Amino acid sequence: MGRAKKVVLAYSGGVDTSVCIPYLKEEWGVEEVITLAADLGQGDELEPIREKALKSGASQSLVADATQTFVKDYAFPAIQANALYENRYPLSTALARPLIAKLLVDAAAEYGADAVAHGCTGKGNDQVRFDVSIAALNPDLKVLAPAREWGMSREETIAYGERFGIPSPVKKSSPYSIDRNLLGRSIEAGPLEDPMNEPLEEVYLMTRAIADTPDEPEYLEIGFERGIPVSLDGQPFSPIELLTHLNDRAGNHGIGRIDMVENRLVGIKSREIYEAPALLTLIHAHRDLESLALTSDVMHYKRGIEETYSQIVYNGLWYSPLKAALDAFVLKTQERVTGTVRVKLFKGNAMIVGRQSAHSLYTPDLATYGADDKFDHKAAEGFIYVWGLPTRVWSQTGRG
Repeated sequence: MGRAKKVVLAYSGGVDTSVCIPYLKEEWGVEEVITLAADLGQGDELEPIREKALKSGASQSLVADATQTFVKDYAFPAIQANALYENRYPLSTALARPLIAKLLVDAAAEYGADAVAHGCTGKGNDQVRFDVSIAALNPDLKVLAPAREWGMSREETIAYGERFGIPSPVKKSSPYSIDRNLLGRSIEAGPLEDPMNEPLEEVYLMTRAIADTPDEPEYLEIGFERGIPVSLDGQPFSPIELLTHLNDRAGNHGIGRIDMVENRLVGIKSREIYEAPALLTLIHAHRDLESLALTSDVMHYKRGIEETYSQIVYNGLWYSPLKAALDAFVLKTQERVTGTVRVKLFKGNAMIVGRQSAHSLYTPDLATYGADDKFDHKAAEGFIYVWGLPTRVWSQTGRG
């Protein structure tokens, strides 16, 4: 098709992105394909992936270590926003897409490419996240999506790759489609496409089955500074270490499993399984600390903002004017969200059992019903009269 001469391809090492390399060159006339694999803490050995790209026909195979950026610039802002899509999914996979898009755009500029490419299909959310993010960062850059257009079945894709020396999967292919990074795993397809099928234990990797979890609870104290998690049990942790450590501790207690039918941006419903032990625990703890440090009007208003924020990120609008405006609001609300939250980890639950903050708005001598009560009970009568006056007038005028 001759749409581009030099292309930077987002590369995972799987069948689709590997086949994209010869397909771009043979079918679309691309002269040079540079692959980019992003290390986001997924635990894969990236050197074999880098070498596979070269064997598949890439002129250069880049590996970007972006885990630190992923946590600090994408995960932590989402925690400050308590981002849960449809009040359940903590966007563990969605948050990676705008970062990968930025890495693609940066690599295209560095290597003089006139296009970038990805292996997304036409049914998923990721195609939107990549295309829109790339357009926001560099609207002049072409975006190629071969898998969205080639119309090949899985078997045909494998056969096409074999023609160009790309080996077919040696072992029996898993029926599941799995994505993983430091924040969690997403699992779909195969038997999960029937929403009545209970997920088999084999789909989980980061979380234990409840039957295999410890029979004694574990207590954990999470320290926050301005809405950012910085310590566990009073010990400072770097961003990556904190997520890694908490994934292990919460996952050991079976915390972080989600089984949901979600609404994709393209208009279809999709049954998804997620594991996100640390991310869910942190959002749960952070939201609780806000209840201590935020005024009621700010806290209530922020809850609506959080829903909008989650939808924006899920729908691929990370680099949008509305997202930037919401970021400014969220950041302002976090100025006093500093303190410690005590969490009880037990049998699949992360229960908040304590919280404290130097900025706490909880006043014991006003809240108590004991002898130290400083609340003026007599003031309540006048308050109730004024507060209820519109309702009283409405009721009286409706009686005629």
